[in-house]
Order: sequence, then structure tokens, then C-alpha cells
Amino acid sequence: MSRDVVVLSAVRSAIGSFGGALSSLEPSELGGMVMKEAVARSGVDPALINYVTVGNTIPTDNRYAYVARVASIQAGLPMESVAMALNRLCSSGLQAIVTTAQAIMLGDCDYGIGGGVEVMSRGMYGSPAMRSGARMGDTKMIDLMVSVLTDPFGVGHMGVTAENLVEKWKLTRDEQDALAVDSHRRAANAIKEGRFKSQIVPITIKTRKGDVVFDTDEHVRPDTTMETLAKMKAVFKKEGGSVTAGNASGINDGAAFFVLADAETAKKAGQKPIARLVSYAIAGVGLGLDPAKTNVNGGAIALGHPIGCSGAAIATKAIHELQRVQGKYALVTMCIGGGQGIATIFERL
Repeated sequence: MSRDVVVLSAVRSAIGSFGGALSSLEPSELGGMVMKEAVARSGVDPALINYVTVGNTIPTDNRYAYVARVASIQAGLPMESVAMALNRLCSSGLQAIVTTAQAIMLGDCDYGIGGGVEVMSRGMYGSPAMRSGARMGDTKMIDLMVSVLTDPFGVGHMGVTAENLVEKWKLTRDEQDALAVDSHRRAANAIKEGRFKSQIVPITIKTRKGDVVFDTDEHVRPDTTMETLAKMKAVFKKEGGSVTAGNASGINDGAAFFVLADAETAKKAGQKPIARLVSYAIAGVGLGLDPAKTNVNGGAIALGHPIGCSGAAIATKAIHELQRVQGKYALVTMCIGGGQGIATIFERL
């Protein structure tokens, strides 16, 4: 059995900087807020949504393992609904959309939610020795946020992987900085023109000075130039390195969710889809994309990369951009830690 899967809504939070506006929120809390708005915009009775998949990668609190369940209940879904969290590293949010779509295709449900949330600012430190008893002396703490950004086969931090690719493909520092400047330029222009307004869920954050509404991506630096980037030092390779804090993707916080449906069920209910999931694939493969058509409103260097959320956030941006330019198809692709990649194609309806 295979059924067409359509998108009824796609929303995201604005992306927060590391230690920024969203850093006080736990993933389940932030995820619940964004998921609730996704349900509201879909026009679907929450009681009819009984399948939720949430991408999330970094432990942050004692509810980490329950992030999907807590977020879905906070979003207003019934206790009878089911929820699952998954970790496919950078692609977790996009994989969650695909996983829920697969459940719909197989007839396990008619309506479902897929997406992701990550609050990297709250990534925990772990001490494995404490479980068995450190006994005496110093013990080691593991940064679980950095662990997610570290190659499991011994290469080191993903920044080191970037330096290895720089060497392999003979990329210059100027080429990398130019890409970063263009990413910030595109993102700043998109924000200025209000291109993201329709997709962003305003998040109200309680502070000592009162409530603050967060609704604009805060990692973007509109004043980024080749001159300012040239002053930055390499972070991951001190001698002869070229990957800096200015031309690398950000460490960020955010959430994004889709409400998906079986096409026939949505049609009978009078619900108007905004897109259709055409195809998807996951593989170990290198990059080969036309820069002119890639990240037209800026990429992770400017907008940030909240790991478990990024795939869903990119898909959200792609679908809203399809609506804006009245395009036909959008290709959503991204990396997966460990040398893999994922791609999905959406069609505007």
C-alpha cells in the first residue's frame, strides 16, 4: 500500500543564536509551542492527529528522551496519540518528516506531524565515570553538544572535516569567505523583504524585564564583509587553516514542524494542501549542487544550524519559497554526520 502524502502546514521558530533568545527554553517546551501553531494552521482537529515524529540529537534535561511525547501533548494532541523521537544527526528534522510520511503511506495513520527541535545552548555535559563510581581523583566530563559535532571514525571535529575538504578540493580562504558573505547577504535581504514572516511562529519568552517576543532570525550579520571575515583566525587548524567562526555554520537553537496528511483524506475533509511529498532518498554521497539555486535566502552560515531542527527548518523555508515564487518543485538536501546525505523533493500544490 502506498498513498500520496501532502503538507497541510509548515512552520518554524526564528533561529536563535548560541546562548541567545531561545536558550532559556527546553526543547520539549519550544517544540510544543511551534507544533501547536503547525496544528492550528493546518485546520485539522488535533484529536485526528495520532502520529508524531520529532528529530532531536543533544541531551539537555531529564525529559530529553521524552521530547516527542511532551512536545506533542503540550501542542494539544490527545493522550491517545503516539510520538517518537529520532536521531539522524543533522538531518533529524527532515528524517522525522519522511518517517511520518512513511506511516501515512502505509496506512498507519491519516494525519501526522514531523519535524525537529534543538536547543544547542542547553547541551549537557556528561560524566560516564560517575555511574560506576569515580572513587577518587579527577574525572573527565564529556561535552555532549560537541560530541554530536565530532566524527565518530577518528577524524575529529566537523570543522577538521571541513579543513580536510578544503585541502582535497583546493579551496581558498577567499572562496570560503565569499560564500559566507553571500549567505549573510541573501539572508539579510530575505528578512528585510519579509520573506520569512509567513513561516515563523513568534515565541513569547518570559524575562525579568517582562515578556519578549522573538520572531526574527538572530544569527544573521547583515554587515558581514570580506574585510571583516579576513580578520578572523582559523579555529580548527591553527597552522594554515581557513575555516573560521565567520565562514562556518552556526551553533543554534530552533524548532520546525509539518502537519502531513493522506491526500485523499485531506481532500474529503476540504483541507487545502500547500505541497506534496514527491520523493526522498538517503545515501552516502558527496555534494554536487548549483550555488545559484542553493539556499537562495541564505544558508546555515547566516541563518544557523540547530542540528535536530535544521532539516525541518530548511524544508519549511523551501515550501514557503515555492509559494512566494510560484515555483513547481523544491529540492531539500542536507548532510548527515558520518558521511551521509538526505534529499527530498516537494511539489507546490
